[in-house]
Amino acid sequence: MAVRLAVGVLGEAGGGAWEGKAGSLEWDCWETVEHLSDDLFAYAVQLGPAAPPLDREVPFVWESRRPGGPANAVHADRSAGAAGLLQVLEASGALLVAMVRTTPPETIAYHGFGNSDPEGFAAMGIVETLVHTYDLAEGLGLTWNPPAELCSRVLARLFPDAPRDTDPWTTLLWATGRAELPGHARLTTWRWDGTPRS
Repeated sequence: MAVRLAVGVLGEAGGGAWEGKAGSLEWDCWETVEHLSDDLFAYAVQLGPAAPPLDREVPFVWESRRPGGPANAVHADRSAGAAGLLQVLEASGALLVAMVRTTPPETIAYHGFGNSDPEGFAAMGIVETLVHTYDLAEGLGLTWNPPAELCSRVLARLFPDAPRDTDPWTTLLWATGRAELPGHARLTTWRWDGTPRS
């Protein structure tokens, strides 16, 4: 759902807008969509092996196309334009959905913030999609307001210490260091807790 909503919003961007910065990120909008696609791909492939690694990522080659650019295994063919870029995003999201649905729920796989289960990887993919679409919307001049229920669910799963009496979308932006939240100090560093819940 999150990727489908993101692709719908991002599809409204003009063709030449993809070279500008994505919000406060150092990457341009094209690179940010590639990074988001790569995140979704990376979470999916961690769940793929019969015995997922618990101490490292599956050893794909992760490389940057330019100094300071994101180190990805997934890169979109620029000759396919923005429509092709969004297809790469959509396909990566579908791959994660398929892996989460078909991987036994008790499976544990590696993540740099702590090993997690399929539900955790799904939540991570949703957070990445929501917040990077926010970055992209800022850079592309678009409006992005994801459903509060979706934000609440990922906050509960990955940010258990986040406030529950505030707007869920603003709280998610705060929890990922992107916004102020009245009554709470602005976060300059952050990480989620993907620990399997039982």
